[in-house]
Amino acid sequence: MALENARKGITVNCVCPGYVDTDMVMAVPPKVMEGILGQIPIGRIGKADEIAALVTYLASDASAFMTGAVLTINGGQYMANG
Repeated sequence: MALENARKGITVNCVCPGYVDTDMVMAVPPKVMEGILGQIPIGRIGKADEIAALVTYLASDASAFMTGAVLTINGGQYMANG
């Protein structure tokens, strides 16, 4: 989609969040949450505001040159080499 729409001035990017402090994630049993946190280098789950800030940037004119990107925002739980 990014390639097909680039010349039309339409950017297409993908946001891949990790665990975020939603009601569903916060309902995870404490023992399970310990295991999850042990896999996140930053040592905590994300905040909804952090994800929203990234999406706000992508929706702004400041990101006009960014298209076709896959952005992981997960505290380092998954890092891609590329």
